[in-house]
Amino acid sequence: MLRVTEIFASIQGETSYVGLPFAFVRLTGCNLRCRYCDTTYAYDGGEEFSLEDILERVAVFGIPRVTITGGEPLLQPEAHDLVAAFLDRGFTVLVETNGTVPLARLDPRAVKIMDVKCPGSGEDRKMLWENFSALTSRDEVKLVIATEEDYRYAREIMARYRVKTPFTFLLSPAFGFLPPEKLAGWMVGDALDARFQLQLHKLVWGPDTRGV
Repeated sequence: MLRVTEIFASIQGETSYVGLPFAFVRLTGCNLRCRYCDTTYAYDGGEEFSLEDILERVAVFGIPRVTITGGEPLLQPEAHDLVAAFLDRGFTVLVETNGTVPLARLDPRAVKIMDVKCPGSGEDRKMLWENFSALTSRDEVKLVIATEEDYRYAREIMARYRVKTPFTFLLSPAFGFLPPEKLAGWMVGDALDARFQLQLHKLVWGPDTRGV
């Protein structure tokens, strides 16, 4: 059984898959409390679902792509079985993880979207840096930028960990904390080899709408 906050269909609002229709399974529970968190409702509560129930609900959408997210989805050991089950059924599977949970067990067919928490999150000291060794060129690393200090931190992380594997770095302005044009300007000024991204779903449906 898995504890689930919500299952819904929407466009993918972030990552290199932005704009594509996706199914989303948001699992309940998180071990972090980031200052800018926009999914605090996933910290607890939720409803118990069997793996088959989740697969059936997602199948109704008719979308061959699914994002497993949270909270932190990999806090629930059964999440690994869920990821594998979707992959076995031919889905493209993205797993959004906060970087503090080991990734070695995750099915290598899944696309990992791993956060690196910057100082502005208040949770930067909890990162498991060995997770970078589990990433491949198809995986992506996301950094949410709340301050100029966070941006400098992001540049250092990119310089340190991009040496061996050229995975995609994604930089996002923390919603309500940093004007998007500031981050875009810094990136352009530095000719930074990273993808600027906004949370597209918030622009379409508004920042407080759930299930999108």
